[in-house]
Amino acid sequence: MRFYAERPLRVAQQLLADAAVIAWVYLVVIAARAAWGLIDQLQGPAGALTAAGQSVRDTFDGAARTASGIPLVGAELARALSVGTGAGESLTAAGQRQVQIIDTVGMWAAVAIVAFAAVPVVLLWLYVRVRYARTAGSAVDARARDMDLLALRALAHQPTRQLLRVSDDPAAAWRRDDTRVVRDLARLELRALGLRAPRSVLREHVVDGQRGPAEELTEGRVHGGELPGAARGEHA
Repeated sequence: MRFYAERPLRVAQQLLADAAVIAWVYLVVIAARAAWGLIDQLQGPAGALTAAGQSVRDTFDGAARTASGIPLVGAELARALSVGTGAGESLTAAGQRQVQIIDTVGMWAAVAIVAFAAVPVVLLWLYVRVRYARTAGSAVDARARDMDLLALRALAHQPTRQLLRVSDDPAAAWRRDDTRVVRDLARLELRALGLRAPRSVLREHVVDGQRGPAEELTEGRVHGGELPGAARGEHA
């Protein structure tokens, strides 16, 4: 597989896309943490309830211990005060449960933000990058072995208007093994992937020291957005 192109402009676009995805994920994580912290601020009342419950429990517990030392009625009085101790423990437990619930809500809110805002972008980015890497890798292998296969890929993948700029009937030219059209189709496919044409092919298209259409196409210098006459199937 090949994860990055060979042409500088395409490489810059890929690096920019990578940086944009990384920056987006970073911003989403920051936003998720901020949301978690904002929700955790709701723990204030729950914390106050917990502290109040502990205070009530400690007060009644101390009073019960003191009352238990009173002769005759101490035991009964201690049992009566233990009700207040239980109420304090209930308040404490309720406050702690609210703190736990709020913390859980904050955590899942942060997870949801990341899941809905960052994960789809990362998955799409991975799909595009891996798909390009596989396609570009196979194109590089074909470039070194079989330009005819690249021409066939161009017929299958490239827009019709681009194919018609190579030849009035590119499919027929490919079937009759028109060398010039096959090479131009192969270069069209390579250029679409941000890859360079083989140097041997470029040299074959330079006649009498002049820059040929193949070299112009590879360097991205086709004037007027169209290929020169030879790339449209015009033969000398």
